[in-house]
Amino acid sequence: MPLADEQLLVRMNERMSPVCRLLGARLVHLDSQHGYVRIAFEAKQEFCNPMGNVQGGFVAAMLDEAASIAAVAHAQKKIGLPTLEFKVTFLAPARPGVLYAEGRVLKFGSRRAALEADLLDAGYRLLARMSATALPTPMESQTLVTMS
Repeated sequence: MPLADEQLLVRMNERMSPVCRLLGARLVHLDSQHGYVRIAFEAKQEFCNPMGNVQGGFVAAMLDEAASIAAVAHAQKKIGLPTLEFKVTFLAPARPGVLYAEGRVLKFGSRRAALEADLLDAGYRLLARMSATALPTPMESQTLVTMS
């Protein structure tokens, strides 16, 4: 039996990847049925370029994580999601502080997942948008629902 979204949110926060921990990620909302997540990231000063803006690679990493986490939540099982390709459109500079990424599953199949993510500042201004294709890959221990 799948976990309720509230339980899944707690479980996924407890099991954040090392890159999510580096990016200061905290999952704040998810809707597994619709494949949607909202993640708060803490953009550190160390992520900034000489102009004081968060460097684009960090922005892309936040977007990539949000899209992948949305797909994992939607799948309701432990899967890998290697990104096959992605495109990021930068719309405004991201500054240090709390940033929000909203990840969405557009289509989820056994061989491909079409994903999207937006990065927003604390005032919910759109900073960047990513579209991506990923490869859902089963992992040895596939369950997210077994209580440990």
